[in-house]
Amino acid sequence: MSERAAQIVQAARELIEEGGADALTMRALADRLGIRAPSLYKHFPDKAAVEARLIGIAMTELAEALEAARPPGDLLALGLAYRNYALTCPHLYRLMSNGPLPREQLPAGVEERAAMPLVRTVGFDEALSRAVWAFAHGMVTLELDARFPPGADLDPAWKAGMRAFTREI
Repeated sequence: MSERAAQIVQAARELIEEGGADALTMRALADRLGIRAPSLYKHFPDKAAVEARLIGIAMTELAEALEAARPPGDLLALGLAYRNYALTCPHLYRLMSNGPLPREQLPAGVEERAAMPLVRTVGFDEALSRAVWAFAHGMVTLELDARFPPGADLDPAWKAGMRAFTREI
């Protein structure tokens, strides 16, 4: 990636982190960089390509967070690492996890890398991996959307959910 492309991606991330995915437009991106919007197209064919680059970055960061979860192979630790990433980078998390995934534009192997800590922990059981991911994604999405009652302690719900899946491992 060229230096200018890296600057574009960084500015796009800043826009998303400040205002969500809707804040990312090619015009806003150009304004952030102090350039004219047509200059962006020298580096990215369209906004979707910029978003795909950000999704690849988010998946890499999530993979690193899950790989660093301690103790290794502990489902609750993985769930907490997943939750922490989503709560730390909520707009980037939503970009990565909402809508169709532009797989053909992502770096090779990034989706698999992000999934592998969970897949390995549940013994390479594809159905169980998907069920655990759906639980974690649902919980974190509800938390980000403030759908739980104010002041609700969600730690016990996370622990109960992970314990329920642990019985299956």
